[in-house]
Amino acid sequence: MLFANELSLFVLVVEAKSFNKAATIADMSTPALSKRISKLEAELGVQLLYRTTRRLSLTEAGKNLYLHAKSIHKQVNEAIGEVSGFSSRVGGHIRISVPTISGELFLAKIIAEFCQIHPEISVDVRLQNEFVDLVKEGIDLAIRTGVLEDSSLIAKFLLTSHWVVCCAPQYIEQYGQPQHPEELNAHNCLAYTYQRQGGYEWRFSQGSEQLTVKISGSFATNNAQALRKAALAGYGIAYVPRCSVYEDIQKGDLKVLLADYQPRSLGVYAVYPYTRHLPNKIRLLIEHIKEGYENLSHYF
Repeated sequence: MLFANELSLFVLVVEAKSFNKAATIADMSTPALSKRISKLEAELGVQLLYRTTRRLSLTEAGKNLYLHAKSIHKQVNEAIGEVSGFSSRVGGHIRISVPTISGELFLAKIIAEFCQIHPEISVDVRLQNEFVDLVKEGIDLAIRTGVLEDSSLIAKFLLTSHWVVCCAPQYIEQYGQPQHPEELNAHNCLAYTYQRQGGYEWRFSQGSEQLTVKISGSFATNNAQALRKAALAGYGIAYVPRCSVYEDIQKGDLKVLLADYQPRSLGVYAVYPYTRHLPNKIRLLIEHIKEGYENLSHYF
């Protein structure tokens, strides 16, 4: 069976016009190189080179093989160079999946800024809460919150997302303000159902004490903005990522409840399929997103 390496060595010998020179370039001994060419001739069943003490010359078969092998040698080197460059090049296309909340609030701007810094990179952003099969969908990178269940993926921590319990001031005026998580049972709680679990079970901690409250209410949605608008309108109490209502809290349109109790906190991760050599364009994008999040850490 012939290998591209033997053909490459044959091309090298022909162009160097000497076994000694070709062996030096290939970083191998002259006898070893001569043995490889002899093996090639044996497998082909033809003589490729005339060898004398002073010069080398091609046989007719050697001339024909050289014309084809030279092209193969060039293609192999170009292919190796192209693949080797993937780890360091910053050009190309990236497909990224991001959650709707942070995608709309922050990541669209952060990623657009990245594209401006690296005009040779194009990024396709998909806003979706569902954790899709990255390999099947051809997704290079995903930003996700919570526990990573797929062990075949790599997750790099970006930051911690803290949640809050909040409602509009007019809701408090009409229905009062709960002082303990268990008092939420007497209130209209708005369920955030995009999550696999926890939509109707709100978790709190106070020191070493852990508390879970089963809530109920007249309105549930898997969309953070819909939940926010319902809370702003005074329809009930919401349990949401702080980043989604940070500006509303700062303006006083929403008020944080149960400040003595800590709601859930979840890690935010950059997730990508396992690879031995992470492409430089992906590494740069992850670093840029992490920096962007850190600059907005007060939202979280």
